[in-house]
Amino acid sequence: MTACVPTRAADSTRPKRIHQPHSPPPTPPRRFRIAGADLSASIAVFLIALPLSLGIALATGAPLQSGLVAAAVGGLVAGRLGGSPLQVSGPAAGLTVVTAELIHLYGWRTTCAITVLAGITQLGLAHLRVARTALAVSPAIVHGMLAGIGVTIAVAQLHIVLGGTPQSSVLANVRALPDQLANVHPAAVAMSALTLALLLAWPRIPGRVGRLLRRIPAALVAVAGATATASLAGLTLPKVDLPSWSSHALAGLPEGPVLGIAASVLTVTLVCSVQSLLGAVAVDKLVARQPEVRPRVGRSDLDRELRGQGVANIVSGALGGLPVAGVAVRSSANVQAGAVSRNSTMLHGVFVVIAALLMVPILELIPLASLAALVMAVGIQMVSLHHIRTVTRHREVLVYAVTTAGVVLLGVLEGVVIGVAVGIVVAMHRLARTRITYEEREGTHYVHVRGQLTFLAVPRLSRALHQVPHGADAFVELDSSFMDHAAYEALQDWQNSHCAQGGTVELTGRTGSRITEPTGSAHCRCRPWTPWRNHHCETSASPQSAPPGAPAGPEDSTGPFGPSGPSGASGRSGHQLARGISAFQRNTAPLVRGELARLAREGQRPAQLFLTCADSRLVTSMITSSGPGDLFVVRNVGNLVPLPGEESGDDSVAAAIEYAVDVLKVRSITVCGHSGCGAMQALMNAEPGGAVTPLKRWLRHGLPSLERMAAKDRPWARLAGRAPADAVEQLCLTNVVQQLEHLRTYESVAQALREGALELHGMYFHVGEAQAYLLTDREGAELFEHVGVVEEDLRHPA
Repeated sequence: MTACVPTRAADSTRPKRIHQPHSPPPTPPRRFRIAGADLSASIAVFLIALPLSLGIALATGAPLQSGLVAAAVGGLVAGRLGGSPLQVSGPAAGLTVVTAELIHLYGWRTTCAITVLAGITQLGLAHLRVARTALAVSPAIVHGMLAGIGVTIAVAQLHIVLGGTPQSSVLANVRALPDQLANVHPAAVAMSALTLALLLAWPRIPGRVGRLLRRIPAALVAVAGATATASLAGLTLPKVDLPSWSSHALAGLPEGPVLGIAASVLTVTLVCSVQSLLGAVAVDKLVARQPEVRPRVGRSDLDRELRGQGVANIVSGALGGLPVAGVAVRSSANVQAGAVSRNSTMLHGVFVVIAALLMVPILELIPLASLAALVMAVGIQMVSLHHIRTVTRHREVLVYAVTTAGVVLLGVLEGVVIGVAVGIVVAMHRLARTRITYEEREGTHYVHVRGQLTFLAVPRLSRALHQVPHGADAFVELDSSFMDHAAYEALQDWQNSHCAQGGTVELTGRTGSRITEPTGSAHCRCRPWTPWRNHHCETSASPQSAPPGAPAGPEDSTGPFGPSGPSGASGRSGHQLARGISAFQRNTAPLVRGELARLAREGQRPAQLFLTCADSRLVTSMITSSGPGDLFVVRNVGNLVPLPGEESGDDSVAAAIEYAVDVLKVRSITVCGHSGCGAMQALMNAEPGGAVTPLKRWLRHGLPSLERMAAKDRPWARLAGRAPADAVEQLCLTNVVQQLEHLRTYESVAQALREGALELHGMYFHVGEAQAYLLTDREGAELFEHVGVVEEDLRHPA
């Protein structure tokens, strides 16, 4: 749970500024400013984008200026209009194969027209708000597509690295490789080797000098080093040739078969959109790791991002540029360089424009072999071992391998379609394939279910379950992650019938989690109140507590043993206790047995001490979403913390505090009060004199809270900006604040606070609203703030 940022309580003595409802105060004009972090990040991204844009244009066979055009448009247009502020767009290695094939089939001007049509298609998809549909594509297919593109790029660029010319397909490049090896160009190989060596060695320079040097991108160092070496050595080898911008080719009308053009537009749209949207999600994950940046940036708007990419492709294609998409390398560099807004992305586009206009003589010194080596390294990195391990762990390596092979051998669109088809077949196979076995060992009957338990497996499940004899002990292990309603009903009906005939059934899963319910966050291991959620308390309600007109349940008046059971009310409560224990053994024990066994081995290591009232309505594990071993709980009447040095009869709370802080090393202590506290009511209604009972002796520790509330010089605690409902609620809130002050007087607590090893928190739980409030203190204003629901980060592999 997280607390909202508090606001200072309103001061009734301070004059308030009043505005007319239809006349808002004028807002001063906002001045355009560029943060220093954005400027430095844009320079870092520009230094990476410049050589990569030229290299990708070289790999596609397009005019080299087209890479610079796409980089500039991606920075300026997609950076300004896109929905992911820190994602950098431009010519992407993932589009190299697609673009190269289009240029080979239709020529450059038609390829530019296809890019424009793909941008228009992206605008249409953004208007339909289907951007999040791209996230439904299996990561195995996406990673397989990128791996296939990477293999294609690496094999093609290998020919340029060796001083030759690549062929039109992967198979042709592989067949031509022996002849190319026999006719190696030494100068090209030397510059390529130097580029690769600098790429690998630059990020690994050790020490303080290495940390300083690593601020310069390795790609820039590698290309600059090879360029300088080639120029100083006077090597004769092909170099970058940037024709005059006056002869730059723009988009023309598409020429070719309609179906072929349509398929090409679909392919460019698919690759650009999926790569950009998954890249936006990946950027969100990077930003989430930087708390100081996240509030200023916010999460990506995927529909807006798709719209921005569409406009960028229209502009890039019309100006004779390569297709544009979000680029992972430049985006991660932008985030890691400390960018805080979209200004960094746009500035990098400005720098590309300046370089394209003013740095042409310098760019023409770059050897083509150096750019080819750079792009080949990028292609090899697209075949990620991490992705392979991930898809293997999730048993999707077949989908990954088929998609990769399809992209390499047939093309991107064909490979993705084949990958989707294989993914569907694999999913259906998993859904339909269920292995159910039955065996008996030492008088216990075991039924093991492996695979997804759907209606298709119900007949086999019933046959296996009915092999268990009546009255026998049965152990059903569900080694699966999904159970549909038909299978659930069949299993529950058999379990009820078997238990009614005197048998026992224990259901368990391989991970100890409830299969029919989704798990929570990654750190939540168990939910011990799960059986309680579906429990209806008719059996525990008395006729007097039932609402008017409500019929009494069968046990409300007579109970299972007659009017009063064997011994009156104690018979009913004893039967209820036994029934609850039985329900725990049957439902909850299988869920928590593994966790409790671990805790038994390792001992308790709670993170916090939770001191709250003994009120039966406060279920600490439920309101804090905690499980066994998470909380060290101390409960007493009124959640009181006696001051140290009081009579020895109240040492139990002090002993718990000392043990939690000094031995268990808890990191926080929470004092939790609640609404309708009977102890606070008794404290307010107590009259002087009379017999001194144990309750009165205990409640004397709450007298400082009563005095604090009555003090004229102290402001009353407030609840989410409002005044308490009544005096009892005011005392409940004040008591939490006062008991926190008592805590600070304990030597062990004070020492831990001085060392920064402990935090104190105040909490108030409103029982009727089922709402928690956390105490904040700003400039003396004691305010209990509403704790709302925090939306979790989007978890999707990118």
